[in-house]
Amino acid sequence: MAASELYTKFARVWIPDPEEVWKSAELLKDYKPGDKVLLLRLEEGKDLEYRLDPKTKELPHLRNPDILVGENDLTALSYLHEPAVLHNLRVRFIDSKLIYTYCGIVLVAINPYEQLPIYGEDIINAYSGQNMGDMDPHIFAVAEEAYKQMARDERNQSIIVSGESGAGKTVSAKYAMRYFATVSGSASEANVEEKVLASNPIMESIGNAKTTRNDNSSRFGKYIEIGFDKRYRIIGANMRTYLLEKSRVVFQAEEERNYHIFYQLCASAKLPEFKMLRLGNANNFHYTKQGGSPVIEGVDDTKEMAHTRQACTLLGISESYQMGIFRILAGILHLGNVAFTSRDSDSCTIPPKHEPLSIFSDLMGVDYEEMCHWLCHRKLATATETYIKPISKLQATNARDALAKHIYAKLFSWIVDHVNQALHSAVKQHSFIGVLDIYGFETFEINSFEQFCINYANEKLQQQFNMHVFKLEQEEYMKEQIPWTLIDFYDNQPCINLIESKLGILDLLDEECKMPKGTDDTWAQKLYNTHLNKCALFEKPRLSNKAFIIQHFADKVEYQCEGFLEKNKDTVFEEQIKVLKSSKFKMLPELFQDDEKAISPTSATSSGRMPLTRIPAKPTKGRPGQAAKEHKKTVGHQFRNSLHLLMETLNATTPHYVRCIKPNDFKFPFTFDEKRAVQQLRACGVLETIRISAAGFPSRWTYQEFFSRYRVLMKQKDVLSDRKQTCKNVLEKLILDKDKYQFGKTKIFFRAGQVAYLEKLRADKLRAACIRIQKTIRGWLLRKKYLRMRKAAITVQRYVRGYQARCYTKFLRRTKAATIIQKYWRMYIVRRRYKIRRSATIVLQSYLRGYLARNRYRKMLREHKAVIIQKWVRGWLARTHYKKSMHAIIYLQCCFRRMMAKRELKKLKIEARSVERYKKLHIGMENKIMQLQRKVDEQNKDYKCLMEKLTNLEGIYNSETEKLRSDLERLQLSEEEAKIATGRVLSLQEEIAKLRKDLEQTQSEKKSIEERADRYKQETEQLVSNLKEENTLLKQEKEALNHLIVEQAKEMTETMEKKLVEETKQLELDLNDERLRYQNLLNEFSRLEERYDDLKEEMTLMVNVPKPGHKRTDSTHSSNESEYTFSSEIAETEDMPLRTEEPSEKKVPLDMSLFLKLQKRVTELEQEKQVMQDELDRKEEQMLRSKAKEEEKPQIRGAELEYESLKRQELESENKKLKNELNELRKALSEKSAPEVTAPGAPAYRVLMEQLTSVSEELDVRKEEVLILRSQLVSQKEAIQPKDDKNTMTDSTILLEDVQKMKDKGEIAQAYIGLKETNRLLESQLQSQKRSHENEAEALRGEIQSLKEENNRQQQLLAQNLQLPPEARIEASLQHEITRLTNENLDLMEQLEKQDKTVRKLKKQLKVFAKKIGELEVGQMENISPGQIVDEPIRPVNIPRKEKDFQGMLDYKKEDEQKLVKNLILELKPRGVAVNLIPGLPAYILFMCVRHADYLNDDQKVRSLLTSTINSIKKVLKKRGDDFETVSFWLSNTCRFLHCLKQYSGEEGFMKHNTSRQNEHCLTNFDLAEYRQVLSDLAIQIYQQLVRVLENILQPMIVSGMLEHETIQGVSGVKPTGLRKRTSSIADEGTYTLDSILRQLNSFHSVLCQHGMDPELIKQVVKQMFYIVGAVTLNNLLLRKDMCSWSKGMQIRYNVSQLEEWLRDKNLMTSGAKETLEPLIQAAQLLQVKKKTDDDAEAICSMCSALTTAQIVKVLNLYTPVNEFEERVSVSFIRTIQMRLRDRKDSPQLLMDAKHIFPVTFPFNPSSLALETIQIPASLGLGFISRV
Repeated sequence: MAASELYTKFARVWIPDPEEVWKSAELLKDYKPGDKVLLLRLEEGKDLEYRLDPKTKELPHLRNPDILVGENDLTALSYLHEPAVLHNLRVRFIDSKLIYTYCGIVLVAINPYEQLPIYGEDIINAYSGQNMGDMDPHIFAVAEEAYKQMARDERNQSIIVSGESGAGKTVSAKYAMRYFATVSGSASEANVEEKVLASNPIMESIGNAKTTRNDNSSRFGKYIEIGFDKRYRIIGANMRTYLLEKSRVVFQAEEERNYHIFYQLCASAKLPEFKMLRLGNANNFHYTKQGGSPVIEGVDDTKEMAHTRQACTLLGISESYQMGIFRILAGILHLGNVAFTSRDSDSCTIPPKHEPLSIFSDLMGVDYEEMCHWLCHRKLATATETYIKPISKLQATNARDALAKHIYAKLFSWIVDHVNQALHSAVKQHSFIGVLDIYGFETFEINSFEQFCINYANEKLQQQFNMHVFKLEQEEYMKEQIPWTLIDFYDNQPCINLIESKLGILDLLDEECKMPKGTDDTWAQKLYNTHLNKCALFEKPRLSNKAFIIQHFADKVEYQCEGFLEKNKDTVFEEQIKVLKSSKFKMLPELFQDDEKAISPTSATSSGRMPLTRIPAKPTKGRPGQAAKEHKKTVGHQFRNSLHLLMETLNATTPHYVRCIKPNDFKFPFTFDEKRAVQQLRACGVLETIRISAAGFPSRWTYQEFFSRYRVLMKQKDVLSDRKQTCKNVLEKLILDKDKYQFGKTKIFFRAGQVAYLEKLRADKLRAACIRIQKTIRGWLLRKKYLRMRKAAITVQRYVRGYQARCYTKFLRRTKAATIIQKYWRMYIVRRRYKIRRSATIVLQSYLRGYLARNRYRKMLREHKAVIIQKWVRGWLARTHYKKSMHAIIYLQCCFRRMMAKRELKKLKIEARSVERYKKLHIGMENKIMQLQRKVDEQNKDYKCLMEKLTNLEGIYNSETEKLRSDLERLQLSEEEAKIATGRVLSLQEEIAKLRKDLEQTQSEKKSIEERADRYKQETEQLVSNLKEENTLLKQEKEALNHLIVEQAKEMTETMEKKLVEETKQLELDLNDERLRYQNLLNEFSRLEERYDDLKEEMTLMVNVPKPGHKRTDSTHSSNESEYTFSSEIAETEDMPLRTEEPSEKKVPLDMSLFLKLQKRVTELEQEKQVMQDELDRKEEQMLRSKAKEEEKPQIRGAELEYESLKRQELESENKKLKNELNELRKALSEKSAPEVTAPGAPAYRVLMEQLTSVSEELDVRKEEVLILRSQLVSQKEAIQPKDDKNTMTDSTILLEDVQKMKDKGEIAQAYIGLKETNRLLESQLQSQKRSHENEAEALRGEIQSLKEENNRQQQLLAQNLQLPPEARIEASLQHEITRLTNENLDLMEQLEKQDKTVRKLKKQLKVFAKKIGELEVGQMENISPGQIVDEPIRPVNIPRKEKDFQGMLDYKKEDEQKLVKNLILELKPRGVAVNLIPGLPAYILFMCVRHADYLNDDQKVRSLLTSTINSIKKVLKKRGDDFETVSFWLSNTCRFLHCLKQYSGEEGFMKHNTSRQNEHCLTNFDLAEYRQVLSDLAIQIYQQLVRVLENILQPMIVSGMLEHETIQGVSGVKPTGLRKRTSSIADEGTYTLDSILRQLNSFHSVLCQHGMDPELIKQVVKQMFYIVGAVTLNNLLLRKDMCSWSKGMQIRYNVSQLEEWLRDKNLMTSGAKETLEPLIQAAQLLQVKKKTDDDAEAICSMCSALTTAQIVKVLNLYTPVNEFEERVSVSFIRTIQMRLRDRKDSPQLLMDAKHIFPVTFPFNPSSLALETIQIPASLGLGFISRV
């Protein structure tokens, strides 16, 4: 393929740029061979001419198609060169926020300088078990690859992390170790993985410091070997360190810090335990203030100190040793403050009582004077004599700094050794993974000995890296049988030889150090003489004689010779070391012990590894010459040896490379500096990897991938059945140069640029096809448009013509109609005028006639009234005259009669005075007296009669008087009223007169008022119109306010309802959370229980000699286990003392915290047990006393009792006969009859059934008679009263005999007690019902009263409103409505507060309930009241009589319990039971056995059976817990057993759906509620185990079936070049499809249904399965860039629709399973929707409600077009989405928790199956149990 084919117009290229390194440009015309200039246009629109190099004539690098930009693997790019790599990294880092990228075998990690949520445990779980090429690049993928290869290839692995300071090496290594710790776990209880991670804070504090490039820069190299056992679990670790930067202890550059530990100590100086160190602010010490930056922003040194101490404690470094370390570090700080004063030029002194030196001496435990002396003097030894020579101030300062560095280096080595001891394991190491965190290539303005060693180490590592890459390429070609062509790659062996060979730089440096007068200058001259002009890699600077230049693989570096010799010697005065060795502080001499093992602060043994960071100054006990020789072991020599050892280790392992890149020097987050990135890419070997790949065949496709991608370039005749041959034929036609590709066994290999050429051909072909499709579509659309327009024109014409015709017709009709209207209208007008005139005439006549008639009537009326007045006046005058005449006559008569009487009186007075008168009077006086006497008597009689009449008359008179008096008063009142009326008439007359006067006045004023009134009327009308307008406005405002109030009321109501619904939902969520937390705790408890069982087994295995009395066979073991191994802490704690009494040397290391917790729990349980035992003993004593009292009372039975007992015995004998006959019939039926004879339809079978029915009826009759007798006996027993012992001796004898004959005494007593309890229960129920009825009645009364009050109040308000004007009435009604709504709101708020209180109360109860989880396994012995326990077993005599009438109970002997459990649980095969028998049969059988034990009132049997059942189920699940059928079968049976315990518990809530027969089968003696809780917990554990089994089965299928497999063929297509998967990572597994998942779901569902699992529980299982499918699919989608495309979204939606169809087929749409797929559905929709405008962003935000913000942004960042016709999501659009979603409060977690298990519930599901109808099949081997 010629260059002219690629360098065509509009082709894009890369050109060099001094600022951006590389710039993109576009060709403006085609390139032709021979052209010297290319016409280009930059991206900013500027045109330029690019001149080609006349010598090389190299064309600029071509740019990859946009579809390849952002690839996960740089080697997958079609054009492999530096600008393509740089651009790909920049796009991934800046646009997609992806910091990891593969480059072949290298993982390139760019430091984001920001915390990213991609390192959580959910991400670790997502990468665990995945192939390296399947997921997006990540440090976890490299760690998983190393872990997998270690397990698969049985070969040790290494992860080499390198990069500049600040590039993130330490963090990457830390995450790799965290991955191993999380995935593998530890093999012991020592939590080794935690210790491995805990070593990081310690090493960071003593080995990391702040530099100008990094706040947490590692100033040493380390190689950590993480050891694994045969099961690949972490057992230990070991650390090697390299080249600690000791000079940092005594000197720091500007803006840098010393090691973190010093600042942590200073920040914690105020702690009480640090008072003795006498520390202060870091600025007070010379060694910590030189950099001028003692504080790191965002770092709290006090907290970091706490973390460091915590890590030391975790690693077993005791408090005393920790304080010793801090003491030495504080001493170093104080040593740095020691000041010297010069005496002269050759000597110096320390001021007397110098405080820093005094503190140093106290802390180090050395003599002050001796230390002061040797800091200012040194000893010189010759062959004959020893001299003590003073030293100058400069020398003393240097010696002090050298001593400080030496002490710190020794302390560093000591800590490393002890960390290794803590991480060492006694278990043999099977394999290891090494993590190398080492410095990258460094070059500064001034480079010294440290940079030389670092770059030397990088040269060695780069050589190993190049060889490994070359080796992998060669293996790949050989595997595919591609002809191998030698690829030229950079070999840096000459540079390594320059440094380490004989007479190399290090050799000459060591030689110069041995010379007495060797200096840096002499060493430099030797270098020049030896290597200058002889080695091409060695140069001399032009302007310096004290420097040299080495050409490293990354760059040229100039090294300054000054200080090389001193740093290489690392000289320390021996006398100062001797002073420190003589210290009283015990820990200090340990630092300087070389041959003796240092005392360990932990109990662990030494790791046995020699530390690699040895300091040469090692004084020994030998001769001075020997010490001098020891001093000659230089730092360079040690480093070279350590490096060789490291390279041997790396060469013996499989390496994995992580190259960390620093994107900028300013630590700005997600800022990419191209210059700095290119420098590091060149230095770390990434570009070398690219070059090696590009030199061969970098692009590699499988035949199937090539066929799928480039099928469009093939014709139909080219497609053969053999895909390999098809690809060969097509490639020969497409690419003529056969050197551009090679055919391997499974892949096609392409040279660089060929895939881009194929992509161009494919795009051209698709573009041509698109144009053709567009042409056809556009023609079809235009013709369709023309036909539509033509049809529309015809239609319009038709309608217009019709319209015109209709208009003309309408005109004619209207003309005719107008004529008719005129005729009738004229007639109407004339007739109307006539009628008006006629009606007016009639009206006038009527009015005139009426007027005349009225006048005549009024005249007649006046005459009539005048006659009447005359009549009455004349009568009144006549009567008045008559009355006056009569009055005068009567007066005259009275006057005359008075005069005559006066005269008669005078005469009588004169006669009375004369005597004769008296005489005349006395004549006949006596006779008169007698007559008078008689008259008196008669008068007396008359008087009495009169008196009686008078009395009567008085009464009549009084009544009449009262009546008259009342009439008089009434008349007086009327008279007064008349007077008043008369006065009022007078006053009215006066007022009338006044009014007349006023009327005259008002008439005069009227005219003026009328004038004013007119004016006022006009003003008033204007005012009224204004008021009307205002009124209208007010009405509108009022209506608006009314509407607003109504709306507000509705809104308030809706708000309250919504709030109530939300709070209800929140309560449900809280309940689910509490339930989930409880079930998680239960799961954790079961895990700890299993761990405890494993520990017990291990302890049992480790015990060689078993204890006497504890040897058990299998059968006895199971029987004892059923009695003592119930899942409770009692059984565990009772075993603990027995098992822990072994000799101490046989004990295995235990987790002491767990042991102490268990021991504490044992003590508490023993105390509770003792309390319950005392209570039980007390109850038993009370019961025995009451029994003794009852037995002491004699009872009397009569002859009738004896007769009834005889009759009962006779009935018993008849029942026994019937039972024997029935047994004989059964035996005959089972033994003699053939299968066809005993079939349900056979005649013999019907005869036998009829006999059995008759016998059962007779037995029922007998039962009724027995019950009657029992009731009579009980009644007679209550009626008999105790009598004297002498009189009842014979009766008592008969009674004793009768009692001996009776076998149902216990039953009668039981019945009596039961009756009493029943009476009490009924009475209590009656009382409770009565109370509840009274409460309800009281509540109803109160409600009625409140309603009455409300009604009255409403009526009053209504009456008040009716009296108001309309406007005020409306306002009042509104005010009333507002008040009512306010009251209702207040009531709702009160209810809400009550609900909140109830919720808080329930939460507290839930917490209390959760705390009781640890007590759930406590034995049920305490739950049964002592009153139910008797000393002797009760044997009711009536049980044999009820045997033939099956009561749904099963009887078994106690010794057969283990056989029952073994056959029914341990050895039962679920498949046979599920297929052949009724679902839940084991549960029914176990419950029927429990019923019989309850019927016998045998608490021991109940407890033993339930305990054995629970433990046996746990055993089965532990043994076969990975079998789905087993777990499902026992989950179903456990739930059925639990439902049976509820259904037959006797509680009303569970008996609603029972039949009367089932209610008779309820438990009578024991309340098994506590066991129901235990079974519920067991069911939860089984459900969780079932979910784990489901997850393990579905997990391998989900990703392949839901994401990778193309369900709709041809939609997805393969992305160009794909991911370059590592061959070693691809496992040979069968691919799964969606059909595989659906088949597996069908299998699960059929098994669950066969086992008779509750429908609600099946729904919960299905919901959990679908959640797992959705979560795993979404998590992989979020971590796989290649899966985020439009076509993949369509595939996912189709797959989800198939799952929904499966739910519909199974009638499980209401299970909530579909809702769990909602996040996945929304993610698929997000891949397919338009992603450009703001409206699209709004639609996405509203659509993706189930996705978090992080997930939405991640999908948009990962969206990758499969074809170049698609467009990427712009960065601005993603930012728009982030801005719109910034207020959404959701979890920051990226991935869904695939391990999440929804809280399970077990809704009560009663069985309609009658227990008495259950048959026990012989296949179960339960012939030893019998039906009752």
